[in-house]
Amino acid sequence: MSDITVMAAIILAAIILFVWNRIPVIVVAMGVGLALYATGLVTLNQALSGFGDPAVMFIATLFVISAALDRTGVTAWAGQMLIRGAGEESRTRLLVLIALLVALLTALISVNGAVAALLPVVMVMALRLRRKPSQLLMPLVFSAHAGSMLALTGTPVNVLVSEAAADAGMRAIGFFEFTIVGIPLLLGTMAITVLFGEKLLPHRSGETMSVDFGRHATTLVEQYGLQKGLFRLRLRATSSLVGQPASALDVASWEGLRLVAIHDGESGERLRRETMAEGDFLLVSGDGEEAARLAAAHHLAFRLENSDVELRDSLFNRNSGLAEVMIPPRSEMIGQTAFQGMVTESGDLVVIAIQRGGVDAGVEPVTLQAGDTMLLQGSWKALDVRLADPQVLVVNSPELVRRQAVPLGAGAWGAIGVLAVMVFFLATGLLPAAVAGMLGSFALVLLRILNVEQCYRAIDWTTVILVAAMMPLSTAMVQTGAAEMMADGLVSMAAGGSPTILLAGLFILTAVLGQLISNTATALIIIPVGVAAASAMDVSPLPVLMTIAVAAAAAFLTPIATPTNLMVMRPGGYAFGEYWKFGLPMMIWFFIVGVFIVPLVWRF
Repeated sequence: MSDITVMAAIILAAIILFVWNRIPVIVVAMGVGLALYATGLVTLNQALSGFGDPAVMFIATLFVISAALDRTGVTAWAGQMLIRGAGEESRTRLLVLIALLVALLTALISVNGAVAALLPVVMVMALRLRRKPSQLLMPLVFSAHAGSMLALTGTPVNVLVSEAAADAGMRAIGFFEFTIVGIPLLLGTMAITVLFGEKLLPHRSGETMSVDFGRHATTLVEQYGLQKGLFRLRLRATSSLVGQPASALDVASWEGLRLVAIHDGESGERLRRETMAEGDFLLVSGDGEEAARLAAAHHLAFRLENSDVELRDSLFNRNSGLAEVMIPPRSEMIGQTAFQGMVTESGDLVVIAIQRGGVDAGVEPVTLQAGDTMLLQGSWKALDVRLADPQVLVVNSPELVRRQAVPLGAGAWGAIGVLAVMVFFLATGLLPAAVAGMLGSFALVLLRILNVEQCYRAIDWTTVILVAAMMPLSTAMVQTGAAEMMADGLVSMAAGGSPTILLAGLFILTAVLGQLISNTATALIIIPVGVAAASAMDVSPLPVLMTIAVAAAAAFLTPIATPTNLMVMRPGGYAFGEYWKFGLPMMIWFFIVGVFIVPLVWRF
C-alpha cells in the first residue's frame, strides 16, 4: 500500500469521525498524529511539532485576551451602547449595529469569544425590544464569521494562512491586510440580512430566554425594602470619626439603629483600613430620625433625596455587588444565628438583609431555617469565590449579573490598553504574533486583571489541541506527495490552467468540507493542497491562501459547521434545515468575494 493511499485512508477516517461526532474531536485529532507516526509517514518529532508551533501559542493567548475583555465588563459596555443606539423602532439600525459590534469584537477576540459575549446581550435586546430571537441570533453569528476576516486575530485560520504564506517563501499576510477582503464580506452580510433576513429567518422564540439583569440592583433594593430602613452616611472632613478606628463608632446608644457596614470611599468595598477617613461611608439600618441624629452628632453627610439611588450605587458598582442566596435543606447553616450587618466568617461579605417567606426578618438576630434568603454584599471577587459554598444556593450567578449589569468594571481600561498595545505590535510587525500575545497575557496577570487559574480556564483547549494535533497532517501531505497529487487534480480541472477556476475549486472543496468538520481542521487539510496547486500553476500562493481563508469562514449551511452556529440553535429555536436557507445567499456572496475580488488585490 502506497504512502498516498495510507494518507488518504487516515484523512477519510478523520473526516468520518469528525462528522460522526461520537468521539471527542481532541481524541480524533490526537489519533491522526499517532496514526501518521505509526504508519511511518512522519517522525515522532514531526508528529508532536504542532504543540511547539508559535501559531498555536498565539491562538491560546487570544482566548486569554478575550476573557479579560469579558470579565472586566468591556463587552457589557459595548452591549449597553448597542442597546442605547439601536432604538426600538428601526429594524435596519438594530441589525446593522449588531453586525458592526460583533464583527469588531470578532476581529479582536475571535468568533467564539465575541458570540459568547454578545449572545446574552442580544437575547436581552430581543426581550426588551419585543423582537423574536430567531430574527437576531443567526445574523449575529454570520456577521461574526464575516468579521473574522477583518484582522489576523479574527480566527485561527487567519493565523494558519499567514504562517503558510511565510513558509511558502512569501511575506506573511499582515494584521490589517485581511481587512481589505473583510469589509466587503461584512457589508454584503449586512445587506443580505437587512433585505432578506425577515423572510428567510423564522419568527419564533427559543427554548430558553435570558433574564434581563439591567435593573438587578434596583430590583433587590426594592424587594428587600432597603430604601425604607437602610441609610448611607458619608464622613465629611470635619467629622469626629475621621482618623478613628471602626470600634470608636458606637451606635448602641442610638435607639433602634444597627451598623451594617463601613465602606471604603474609594473602592466601595468593606473597609479594611484600621482607621476611617474622609469619604468613607457608613451603612446603618433602623429609624430614619435616629439615623439623622447620628449624622448630626458626628457631622456626617445625610441626604434623603434620591437616597435609594445612592444606596443602590453604593452597594452595586464596579468593585462590589449584591448576591441573593437561599438556605437549602440539609445545609449546615440551618440553626445558626444571623443578623443584618453580620460579617461572614471569611471576613469579606456582609449580610445586608434576611427574609423568611418573602417577609423581612428585621434587625434582630434570626435562627436560620431552610428556605430563608439572605442578601449579601461584598467585592465581586469575594462573591465569586465564597458563594461556591454548597451550604447555600445562589439565586443568580454574580458573574452573570456583573457581566450584564456592570459595564467597564475594575480593570477594564487596563484590558483595553493591553489589547491596544498587542494590536499595535501585530499591525506594525515589530514583534512576532506569538510574542505579542504572550506579552499581552503576562501583562494581564501582572496587572491583576486575570490570575493564572483564570487564564487556564479562559483557553479553549479543544481548539488549541485540535490545531496542534492536526498540524502534522499538513507535513505528511507534503512529504507523501498527497498534496501535490490533489493539487494536480485541481489544476487539471482548471480548464488548462485558469487560476480563477482553481480558486473556485478550492473554495468549493473548502466550503463543503467546512460544513461537516471544524473550519480549522479543514484549513489544515486544504492549505498544503492550495500551496502545491499554486506552485504547479506557477502563480502566487497569496490569492490561493486568502480564498481558502474566505471559504473557511463561510460556515453557514449547517449548525455543526462551527461551535457558534450550534451555540444559537436552542436560544433561537432554529431547526437544522433553517441554516442553509439563510446561509446559501451568504455562501454565494463569499464565493464571489473569494474567487473574483481576492485576485484583484492579491495578484496571481
